[in-house]
Amino acid sequence: MSSSFVIMLTVFVALAAVATVAPPVEGTRAFFVFGDSLVDNGNNNYLATPARADSPPYGIDTPSHRPTGRFSNGKNIPDLISEALGAETTLAYLNPELKGNKLLVGANFASAGIGILRDTGIQFANIIRIYQQLENFHQYQRRVTSLIGEQQTQQLVNKALVLITLGGNDFVNNYFLTPISLRGLQFNLQDYCQYLISEYKKILQRLHDLGARRILVTGTGPLGCVPAEIALRGRNGNCSEELQRAAGIFNPLLVQMISGLNKELGSDVFVAVNAMALQNDFIDNPQAFGFVTSKVACCGQGPYNGIGLCTPASRVCPNRDIYAFWDAFHPTERANRIIVQTIYNGSQKYMSPMNLSTIMVLDSRT
Repeated sequence: MSSSFVIMLTVFVALAAVATVAPPVEGTRAFFVFGDSLVDNGNNNYLATPARADSPPYGIDTPSHRPTGRFSNGKNIPDLISEALGAETTLAYLNPELKGNKLLVGANFASAGIGILRDTGIQFANIIRIYQQLENFHQYQRRVTSLIGEQQTQQLVNKALVLITLGGNDFVNNYFLTPISLRGLQFNLQDYCQYLISEYKKILQRLHDLGARRILVTGTGPLGCVPAEIALRGRNGNCSEELQRAAGIFNPLLVQMISGLNKELGSDVFVAVNAMALQNDFIDNPQAFGFVTSKVACCGQGPYNGIGLCTPASRVCPNRDIYAFWDAFHPTERANRIIVQTIYNGSQKYMSPMNLSTIMVLDSRT
């Protein structure tokens, strides 16, 4: 075999490998996800950490009835956003199946247990903190560039939809984790919230620097009203006042910061999702949404099923659709569906400055 034939064969094989990766289809958009357990779809399965949802009864309502790494009985918020857009579900970034054409769908970088701050969730050891998630996004772009070229990769990222969910753990697993915490000694609650917002702004600016141009930013839900906090801190079945106060300070500051960032950029890059307003609707009137309760988790133990983890030894409700909360902290798939419907069609009470359906119409014109 001549050396020239070997060279030609090598070139042909290389070209064939490139040809197996189709460029992004016109009109489709990639979807990227960053954040914590509310949006993690399996990254922590690949990490040595207790913050995992890879054992039953998680995933009980998936087609396989097996856990997927999502902190849910079924689908989570990113899955349902993809579904609403008619798109394929993004894979976890650490999933070995994320390669070739799958990369062009997007990626989920989220990791359960993380927060805005680097010291949030230290008890969970090996989790992917937000700046590492952003570095993974940068690495992802280099991988895609090798497949479709730099210009098309930039276009894919610029046109993508991005979801980021942070903040809850900075209260639950940091400031209020113990009766006396280091952050509690360092800051009063108002100043702590201001500090979180200033650090969150840096994260959002970095995301913009990496090419993201349409970013949904969720605030915290009603932290004091999740089953865990009702069980641990609530009185007579009521929400924890201190955690509700924290969410009540943090969320308006987040909306204000996002509005300011958009003004600085001269474009509505960031869209605030008022998760607290929507979930407060669940809390105040669960029956209006078809739930029998918003206080008791479907899966767990102790008062309100709010103590400890959801495990094979836990009590599990027979009908997940009538519960707002799946476990001590996370919504059921049905609650997630209502949240995503509101993200898609909600009024300015919930979505500022616009909802996702408006975003889709505007972006289709560019």
